Amino acid sequence: MIEIDRVSKVFGSGPTAFTALDDVSATIGRSEFFTLLGPSGCGKTTLLRAIAGFHPPTSGQIRLDGDDLSTKPPFERPVNTVFQSYALFPHMTVAQNVAFGLQMLKRPRAEIDRTVAEMLALVQMTAMADRRTSEISGGQQQRVALARALAPRPKVLLLDEPLSALDFKLRKEMQIELKRLQHETGITFIFVTHDQEEALTMSDRIAVMNAGKILQIGAPRDIYDHPAERFVADFIGDTNFFEGTLGDGGMVDLGNGTTIQACLPAAGHVAKGAVTLAVRPEHARLTSETDSIGLKGVLDNIVYFGTDTHYHLKLPAGEHFIVRRQNHPDLQGMYEVGQTLGIVFEANVAQILRD
Repeated sequence: MIEIDRVSKVFGSGPTAFTALDDVSATIGRSEFFTLLGPSGCGKTTLLRAIAGFHPPTSGQIRLDGDDLSTKPPFERPVNTVFQSYALFPHMTVAQNVAFGLQMLKRPRAEIDRTVAEMLALVQMTAMADRRTSEISGGQQQRVALARALAPRPKVLLLDEPLSALDFKLRKEMQIELKRLQHETGITFIFVTHDQEEALTMSDRIAVMNAGKILQIGAPRDIYDHPAERFVADFIGDTNFFEGTLGDGGMVDLGNGTTIQACLPAAGHVAKGAVTLAVRPEHARLTSETDSIGLKGVLDNIVYFGTDTHYHLKLPAGEHFIVRRQNHPDLQGMYEVGQTLGIVFEANVAQILRD
């Protein structure tokens, strides 16, 4: 539905010029929940605003259903945006806020009333229709902002970190609500966040960005289990990194006589020689039987998280390694700080990464 074709965006000129987007390309499907994920300053909001028409690209094209959007101002694009601040009118009621955009489009009164009722029911705000937006909670304000953006039935809804102002529990609830709304309306959602958990929870696909580039696009499980390079592995979830030497068939020598079968990157060739490996903490387990175990370390710290416990180990070469285990009454007091433990994981959970 959306084609982002070699888009670059440069702010300023001369020695102070800043490249916010650097030759970015992606395709986004119809009725897809697509997330732009990355740290602050990576270019994700700039790309969102380029789609909306607020930041025209310096070069490249953005096409929607094959039509080039570069000549269209924001108000002529079949796109609506939900901003981080919501931007509701405090002197208007909930229903009046939702109706505002339809009134600007000069829709018939009967259509406006019918659409407002449908949208308020969709976001479960019917009972609040006559309240001023200054009299409702932050979570309710966010629902009103969504209803207002959905009312004109845009082809694409852009969401610029709309959950960041909510408290932790409400943010969790709204993640489920957003996915429900996207599924029920069938509208393409493009969601911007720096929160990896939000991206993994809601998205059909994720584009991980850094320094103005898209580093990897894929389904949440693919991004998490098969990161294309070190930045992606480090940014998405907790990851252990350590070094080895790649030989034939993906076999990696850890330098102490232990060889493991590693998983090659999702794309691209990796030459034999020194490589970086990544292992997720939940993919490893500990054992007190260390005689036949090549990878071992000294337990440095034990951190309890309620649902699980993180065991921090220091390896002989000085690297740190974390093993995560789900808590169970039978596991309490099983290991002690200062104890030497073996680290075990199945074949192919160690990912070979590109730097």
